[in-house]
Amino acid sequence: MRRSLLTMRSALVLLLAVLTGIGAGVLARLAGSPAAECVLYGVGALGAAVPFFDRLIAVPAEEQSESPS
Repeated sequence: MRRSLLTMRSALVLLLAVLTGIGAGVLARLAGSPAAECVLYGVGALGAAVPFFDRLIAVPAEEQSESPS
């Protein structure tokens, strides 16, 4: 049986974080920042967005029952 490398939830969290980083970089570039600075803004936004979206998106019920908390 083939299993996927990422769960749907993980893929969604990473997709939203990447889109956030791209958006931050584009907005910084439109504001007139140098390209290297825009990349740093984008990476910083991506890093902050991963834990944000991880907490925001609900964990499926079958994963909650397996977690010892």
